[in-house]
Amino acid sequence: MLMKILIVEDEITIARFLKSGLESEAYVVDLAIDGQQGSFLARTNAYDLIILDYHLPKQNGLTVIEEIRQERKTPILMLTVCGDPSRKIEAFKLGADDFLTKPFLLDELLWRVYALLRRPPTWQANLLKVDNLLLDLTQHSAKNHGRPLNLTRKEYCLLEYLMRHQGEISSREIIMENVWDMNMDPFSNTLDTHILNLRRKLKAAGGKNLIHTFPGRGYKLATKRF
Repeated sequence: MLMKILIVEDEITIARFLKSGLESEAYVVDLAIDGQQGSFLARTNAYDLIILDYHLPKQNGLTVIEEIRQERKTPILMLTVCGDPSRKIEAFKLGADDFLTKPFLLDELLWRVYALLRRPPTWQANLLKVDNLLLDLTQHSAKNHGRPLNLTRKEYCLLEYLMRHQGEISSREIIMENVWDMNMDPFSNTLDTHILNLRRKLKAAGGKNLIHTFPGRGYKLATKRF
């Protein structure tokens, strides 16, 4: 299923690097640039994982962990430029689940994320299939009637969400909450545009309409409307 991650990192270059790398793996990512904002978002939103820097303005990482652990059990991967064992022990005692010292390779971080989310490589080998539409979770690719679909990253995430909830009517609010980050304007027509593009690409590949609109209620992916 789609996973949502919060990055709490004040170094903008690193934060954008992490956000881009995680989004390339089809995660939905929110970003906070100080401890106070990070603590608030972590405690008021549902995330599958939090990546938290040790040194942060307004509130340091340890304080943020303490506040999160009073309300949430969300896995926390802590980042720091210092490899001091005593600092790691302190973070683990407060509730951190893993620790990564800067600088690090993106691949190493991704594998730690997989481990914390319990997403081993075998999990990624799964396929989603509805009618002649096939989604490969390993390659992040889709085919319809055997023809590759040239999807944008967000189109892929939207299609994955709809396929995982096939047969269910998902409201606009629920879809946007799970597929887009917190900066998404709930009043924009972005979702409608992506739905239109997906329908057009499915039709071009020779498939029937699998995405059905229910005015005032939302969207459903299914072989039949009812």
